Amino acid sequence: MRTLLPAAAALGAASIGYATVVERNWFALRRFEIPVLPPGSDPLRVLHISDTHLTPGRKRLMSWVRSLNDLDPDFVINTGDSISHPQAIEPLLEALGPLLDRPGAFVLGSNDMYAPEPQNPARYLSGPSSRWNRKRKRPDLPWEKLRDDMTAAGWLDLNNQRGRLTAGGIDIALAGVHDAHINRDRYDQVAGQADPAAGLRLGVMHSPEPRLLDQFTADGYELLLAGHTHGGQLCLPFYGALITNCGIDRERVSGLHRYPDGGQAWLHVSAGLGTSPWAPARFACRPEASLLTLVARDPA
Repeated sequence: MRTLLPAAAALGAASIGYATVVERNWFALRRFEIPVLPPGSDPLRVLHISDTHLTPGRKRLMSWVRSLNDLDPDFVINTGDSISHPQAIEPLLEALGPLLDRPGAFVLGSNDMYAPEPQNPARYLSGPSSRWNRKRKRPDLPWEKLRDDMTAAGWLDLNNQRGRLTAGGIDIALAGVHDAHINRDRYDQVAGQADPAAGLRLGVMHSPEPRLLDQFTADGYELLLAGHTHGGQLCLPFYGALITNCGIDRERVSGLHRYPDGGQAWLHVSAGLGTSPWAPARFACRPEASLLTLVARDPA
């Protein structure tokens, strides 16, 4: 016992240090190839970023995000929770830098509107945080400025809206919803069949709730992008996420999957780049952005 207790304490301290100092700043670029474009189409490179949860002091994260422009994406999608501090908008825009000059679109997440608050860490394991977060009626972060600055740069606002753009020579029909985690999604405002003449039909949301995924797929959207889950954030090696913080199943907490099982649509959930400033740790779940190379489907 005299040996085990100090050893356990040392292991715990090392794990906390690794999760808060090393892995939290060990950014990864994920790459996926998705056969979703019409036969004969040239590849389209889509950069998917999410959940930066930016605070002004995160210089390493800002530098890494800025370096993503070197990937030369044709199109950028931001699935929300970009900020966690009222002074984070300018640092975010600086980090995005030349990415804002490329075609892009975005939705917002709850943390773009409401600053994170300290919580009991044990509650993380009890289910989606929407069940127990204290309800705040008035946003305390400058979400309108965040929205306006991204739209002023030319990115499409997809919060309960449809949009259309051309990127890499592909005509893209988009639809998105606001954050279902705080009941701001209004799918009825974008409902209806996606244009079958579009080269790509893309659905965008922050939280990958199955009811929204079902609606997007029923309306013909063939690629769905989401964030919110942080990939579980604190995972167990060889097991994976303990919780998804939303209605999606554990197996789809991050990465690329078919939706539904055996279905025609593709779902990509980003594990995101940041954390709440009140829970600055990741374990067995590196922060990430994804480069999705969309390629032509095989001819029927």
